[in-house]
This record gives sequence, structure tokens and C-alpha cells, in this order.
Amino acid sequence: MTDPQRTTWGFSTAGRILFGRGAVDQIGLVAQRLRSARALIVTDPAIAAAGLVERVAVPLTAMGVAVEVFDGGAPEPSFDVARRSIEFARECQPDTIIGLGGGSNMDLAKVTAVGATFGGDFEQYVDHDNIPGPVRPLICVPTTAGTGSEVSHSAVLTDTENNIKVSTLSEYLRPRFAIVDPEMTRSCPKKPSADAGIDALTHAVEAYLATRYDELPFPAGSSFPYEGAHPLGQSLAEQAIRLVGQHLVRVVNEPDDMEAREGMALAATLAGMAFSNCGVALVHGMEYPLGGALHCSHGEGNGLLLPYVMRFNLPERTAELARIAGLLGEDVAGLSDEAAAGRAIDAVMRLNEAIGIPTRIRELGGTREQLPEFARKAFAIKRLTTLTPRRPGEADILAIYEEAF
Repeated sequence: MTDPQRTTWGFSTAGRILFGRGAVDQIGLVAQRLRSARALIVTDPAIAAAGLVERVAVPLTAMGVAVEVFDGGAPEPSFDVARRSIEFARECQPDTIIGLGGGSNMDLAKVTAVGATFGGDFEQYVDHDNIPGPVRPLICVPTTAGTGSEVSHSAVLTDTENNIKVSTLSEYLRPRFAIVDPEMTRSCPKKPSADAGIDALTHAVEAYLATRYDELPFPAGSSFPYEGAHPLGQSLAEQAIRLVGQHLVRVVNEPDDMEAREGMALAATLAGMAFSNCGVALVHGMEYPLGGALHCSHGEGNGLLLPYVMRFNLPERTAELARIAGLLGEDVAGLSDEAAAGRAIDAVMRLNEAIGIPTRIRELGGTREQLPEFARKAFAIKRLTTLTPRRPGEADILAIYEEAF
């Protein structure tokens, strides 16, 4: 017996989004609205050295909010980093937790909020829907334009023992406020800007191509972390793809171009809204074991894999890929959908080359002998293979890794 076709879809995002240059100056008012008396800023040494902690702390203290700072964050944070952050929070007992930085810091802030709220070992909350209730209020302030973590319901950590990245997903992880100030990304160096930007594109493309809400193999209301592709999410993804095509190369080559910075900040947030509803799929599933073993950034791994997975999905999403080509600025007039779809894949490959994203796994130090283990681990992440429009087997995933090697 098959489940009846789904006829409904839903949409969620951060409680409130403040966007624009100077938005961070309103964080004191935001804290006041949350009735905050003590805030913990979760960040990393580089953000602290860049003076960005003060940009957040000064408006808070001006409103009478006591500020604590944990600056022990790290790229692709491990379980050990998370434990240290949670312990710090348990000692200082903040009523509000602020994630300041890229996706790694914002995700670390989310995990910290869970651990500080409920106690116990945070690993019990890993995977989908294992957080028992609301966490302490979260505010996220991105300093990169890519992950969309400021609006998403997920947090990713690295399990160094098993060499894989793992996700915690829950609607309770959506921040109460997302403060997206393009000025806060101005000091982001070239490589993190590139990695974050291609991550935003990956989010938008995967959301746009995802298994549609009415094609998911279970009824509405089932416990599944994503809705599948739907009209609202796809509209947001389209705009994000267009903005990345217009602004990412400019941001990488001209870091003081604030118009481009603003365009990418908006692209990242829109893509975050899209993927955290419609879903991400096989690119992310394949990046988790690859990134966990090779220690590349999440965006770098996603960007490398994206064109290869697009090619795999082409038979099931030809028209959508043709549309993506146009959104990325390709001249597709007079082309068949299949030819235009090929242009989309070529455009992403050229974009990777233009911003310095590796195009082969061997460039990251991977070996061919690692690929079967990567494929086994990626195939096991069923929520992401389910959202892939052309449903892959383990052999298909291995073939994609081999093509990308």
C-alpha cells in the first residue's frame, strides 16, 4: 500500500530578520526585546582579533546587558570544541546566546544553546527532532555570506573519531533573530569568502532541484526535517542563484565592493531560507564523509562536488537546470533544455575555477582508496538521498566520487 500523495507544504524561518548596513547596531534593542540581562557571544579567535566582537558587545552593554565571550570556536567544530563551549555557557549562565561568525560559529552557538538549556551530553540531541523543547534565545550575526545558518534549523559538527560531519536538525534551532549586516563581512578574507559563497550556491541549487513535496515517499506531517521543493522555497532559491552569479566573483576579487558584499549577504540568507525548508541533498551527503576525512571547509567540499551531482541529476531535472543556466547569466537563447542544462553545469565549474575552489578530490589530498568508504557513508544518510531527485544507489555515489577524483 502506498501513501497518499502529499498536497500541502510548509515554510519556517528565523523569528525575525534584520538586514542591511548598520543592522548590527540594533542588537542592543533586540536584546532588550528579548528581556536579556546576560548574553554569551560564541565566536572564534580570528573574529575577536578583527574587532567584530566589539561591534556586537558595545550596543549590548549600552543597553545594560552583561556580555560574556567564548572565543574558542574553530572551523568545522569538533565535538570537543562543542563540549568546551557548552561548559563555558553552563558556568556563566547566559539567558541569550549569540552566534557571531561564519556557519561554524553560528552552529556552535546553536549546539551551545541546546547543551546549556537541557544539560546532559549534547550527542544525545544529534540527528533529527531529538531536542525536547525550546532552547535559550538565539541571535545569529553572520560575518561570512554563505551558510545561511542565521535562518536555518540545523547545526553541523565534525565527529573526528569517525571522520564524518553530523547534523542536528530541529525547528527549535532556528534563531529568534538573524542580524544580517553586510558591513560585518567586509573583513572576510578571499578564501573564506569564496568557500562561503559557493556554499550559498550549493544550498540554492539543491533546494531548487530537490525532490518535490508531492513526490516525497511519506504523507504530510511525517517526521522528516525538510518539506521537499515547493514554490516559495524555489522562488527564494532562484533569486539566490541570480545574486551569486552577479556578485560572488566580485566579492572574491574586490573585497571592499560593498554592493557585491550586500548582494552575497542577501543571497546567503535567501538560500538559507530555501534549503532549510526544501532541503539539501546528495551534494551535502557526499561532502560529509569527504570533508570529515580531508578536513576541507564545508563550502569547499560542496562547491567541488556540486557540478558532478548536477550532472547526475540532469535526466530528472533538465528543465530546472536549464533555468539555472539563465539565472547564472548564461546565454541559452535558442538552446534545447538539455543543452542549456549542460551550460549550467559548465557555468558552475567555471565559477569554481574563477574563485579558487578545487575541481578534483585529489587536489584536497584524497586518495582513490578512500572513495568506497566515502560512498558507503554518504549512502547511509537517507534523508539526503531521499531528497535527491534521481535516487542514487551506493554504486552511483561511488561513480560520482570517481568522476570527481
